Amino acid sequence: MLRTILTIVFILICLALSTIVLAQEGKSAGLGAISGAAETYWGKNKGRSMEGKLVMITRILAIAFMVFTVLLNLKRF
Repeated sequence: MLRTILTIVFILICLALSTIVLAQEGKSAGLGAISGAAETYWGKNKGRSMEGKLVMITRILAIAFMVFTVLLNLKRF
């Protein structure tokens, strides 16, 4: 029973992680930093923007993904 619940949560984490990663901007969007354009208001406050929140959610989901992977591979369940 516990293994089934863990598997369902793991699948939901996988789907959420895939969706969040696809919603983020690519690294090529920040090429304005070469010419100094990163020193704008948006460049300084990127952690508070929607992109910053997506990065934080991605990190949390990635950690949860790794934890659930280890939990599901234990032989005790």
